[in-house]
Amino acid sequence: MPKIDLYRNVHMGQRARLFALAVDVGSADTTDPEPLKAVVDRCLAMTQELREHADHEDAFIHPLLRDRAPAAAGALDAEHLRLDAALAELDAHAGALPVTPAAERTDAQHRLYLALNELISAYLAHLHAEETVAMPALRNSCGDDELAAVFQAFLTSRTPDERALDMRRMLFALPPSVRAEIAPGG
Repeated sequence: MPKIDLYRNVHMGQRARLFALAVDVGSADTTDPEPLKAVVDRCLAMTQELREHADHEDAFIHPLLRDRAPAAAGALDAEHLRLDAALAELDAHAGALPVTPAAERTDAQHRLYLALNELISAYLAHLHAEETVAMPALRNSCGDDELAAVFQAFLTSRTPDERALDMRRMLFALPPSVRAEIAPGG
């Protein structure tokens, strides 16, 4: 049985979608309102999702981390504050783009692109810390039953529609063997 990893699968989906979003923001046609609105909406949806993800970690994973590995928890708490600023910056640029005068829209699009990539840069470092510091600290200080209980509590908190959305957000980014483990026959 594979080791329980509270971060891996969801983070793989987030990375894939953030990278795709960066390409789409950079290549969006600023002269066509529909694709422009779609890419802005995706940016805003991504920031909302990342905030919700942080809330889930704070509610389900970090209490155990604070109890068992307080130094790792403190580092992650500081990173969440830093990420909040990058998320707010991205939201501001996304909100400004649709109302920017046409003559200035290419520059505004580039500012959005830079803000998104700044967030991605900070977020990748954060994910790395969770996966290489926090998760090993949890494995070293908790039994599989405790980690499974954390994951089960999270799953129980999700509605069927939310669980389906979670799967859509990550399954495509996972290797076939992992997809088969979490969605047999899917």
